[in-house]
Amino acid sequence: MSDSDTIIFGFYLIFAVLALWAFIQAWIHQARTETIHPFKAFVHLLAFYLSYLLVPLWFFSLYAGWVGYYSLHQAGFIFLLSSVLIYARFIEPHQVHIKRHQYRLDPKREFTRPVKVALVADMHVGLFSGHERQLKTIVKKLNEEKPDLVVVAGDWTYEPENRLVHELEVLKQIEAPVYSVPGNHDEQYPGPPIQALLSKALEQNNVIDIEGKIVDFDEFRLIGIGDLWAGKANMRFMPDLPQDKPWLILSHNPDTVDMVPELPTRPLMLSGHTHGGQIELPWITNYIMKRVSILGHKKGFYTHEHADVFVTVGTGMVGVPFRFRVPPTIDIIELI
Repeated sequence: MSDSDTIIFGFYLIFAVLALWAFIQAWIHQARTETIHPFKAFVHLLAFYLSYLLVPLWFFSLYAGWVGYYSLHQAGFIFLLSSVLIYARFIEPHQVHIKRHQYRLDPKREFTRPVKVALVADMHVGLFSGHERQLKTIVKKLNEEKPDLVVVAGDWTYEPENRLVHELEVLKQIEAPVYSVPGNHDEQYPGPPIQALLSKALEQNNVIDIEGKIVDFDEFRLIGIGDLWAGKANMRFMPDLPQDKPWLILSHNPDTVDMVPELPTRPLMLSGHTHGGQIELPWITNYIMKRVSILGHKKGFYTHEHADVFVTVGTGMVGVPFRFRVPPTIDIIELI
């Protein structure tokens, strides 16, 4: 056997060992996962751990092309494909970006002082994302920005493990009050019944659930609205509430903006849900987004009849463990 054959055999051995490791890890973590579809959870986790094969595959493509085991075209294709997938799996999902915006909430007068609102959404603690490394990064960046308040627009989970209370402990380090509403994954649309587990995890880690509640600030009021898919997005009562201050609405699904009634001062809704597509591909992403948001929301500001809505791309992942050209983002919205 030549030296090159020995090295090729070594690569195949590495692939086999990693595949076995991935199977074991998927089995172990599936056993801890809160899910109503154990096999589906196992398959998702298996795909997550099998993605580690991309790293030796990248090196293998270089070596196979160099020694002539593959043609240059074959080696080049595998090299490019594995490079993109490695970036989308291991690099971009951990590059948490900060984006800053300004918004005039009350058109009649400026605020006495600007209010910095940090918007986070779709952490999806569970199968693919929201693990310790990313949560620590999110908390660190939030504290560096020094917001007046942090709002989380739902989808905390994605079939999480039963140790959610412990996983969210790092949130206690956020140096600002944190307000939250649930998203569809937190409400079994789709997903397991984890409402009690999530409620306990948030309460013990200093996150204030404001679904159906009002928080009064000096120059505006914050109201939490339940998830649209869960049938909890009723806002017909809002005209009967005090209107001496403008409203900031927190609701997971941006399509909820279509249900905002006419108010004396145009409110701003803060939402997530869309992930900005999560994977940005020409034509394909926009086609898929039509099924995610009927009103065509993707990311950024949108104007509707009775309200404006801002959609963050969030920080987590569902479906596949990849982000491509849509890095996880915390949005800082300065109300002026």
